[in-house]
Amino acid sequence: MLSIFLAAVLFGLAFCASPGAVFSETLRRGLQGGFRPALLVQLGSLIGDALWALIGLSSLALLLAQDAVRQPLTLASAAYLAWLGVQGLRDAWRPPQTLSASSEQGRQAFAAGALLSLSNPKNLVFWGALGSALSGLVAGPPSPAQLGVFFTGFMLAALLWCFVCALLVDWLRRHTSPRWQQVSYAMCGLLLLGCAGLALRGL
Repeated sequence: MLSIFLAAVLFGLAFCASPGAVFSETLRRGLQGGFRPALLVQLGSLIGDALWALIGLSSLALLLAQDAVRQPLTLASAAYLAWLGVQGLRDAWRPPQTLSASSEQGRQAFAAGALLSLSNPKNLVFWGALGSALSGLVAGPPSPAQLGVFFTGFMLAALLWCFVCALLVDWLRRHTSPRWQQVSYAMCGLLLLGCAGLALRGL
């Protein structure tokens, strides 16, 4: 069980730390509002991470691999990514003022993280492959207890990364120039648009 837990932690950190849409949105909102909105984007993404993990570790992954389900999900994901990408480029062209913390901004940041994670078809591919890797790790079909340990380890790693990522973004906000922040907005926007294009290409 310990080896399964440690493997899950490593897989979780590798998954969460890889650059992507959630990190781009975390950086964009964190540069505007600091630690709290960055953390809330990350915490919101845990909703999608948990759901996709449960799907990937169960037989539901086979259902969602069907084109009738996958294609509408991919289109919705691409549209949302493109919208966020345009916002990032807009912020690069006309940098937003530093935002003070508010409950409304917090809800928006949390919702953005959740939507990005829930609508990302990349998660289906990741968990489909990871389910096979887990079967190899335990030398056969994993038991419910082993699946539970793996899920727990993955989610703990994802939760830890939420705070690490938010602290890093807040540090960048405090110690970088406005020009660098403009470049960061532009890079986030382009990355989000690129993710939208890759999602559509997958169709």
